[in-house]
Amino acid sequence: MDTSASLSPASLPQAVNPAIAASSKMQAAKTPEQARKAAEDFTAFFISQSFDLMTKDIPVDPVTGGGNGEETWRTMLNQEYGKVAAKSSSFGLTDAVAKQILAMQETAK
Repeated sequence: MDTSASLSPASLPQAVNPAIAASSKMQAAKTPEQARKAAEDFTAFFISQSFDLMTKDIPVDPVTGGGNGEETWRTMLNQEYGKVAAKSSSFGLTDAVAKQILAMQETAK
């Protein structure tokens, strides 16, 4: 099934994370700074999800006890890694997403 035809730029946030889209009102970025912040948030989410996938098969550490607590803290650590990486622009994704947000809004006017 080809889902690319059903995904428009406006529906992308809902497709990426329906819980976030449902819990907050998505508003258009009115300034480049707002677009940058939205792009940074998206990048942080994307990177943290990537880190979660990379670390999910690493066994818990038996020295520290492991268990559910370590799995929970690992997810939170990955979220913080994503935020730091997004702020540092080391991935180059934030700038590209911000430019795309602004370009989409210009064409929508």
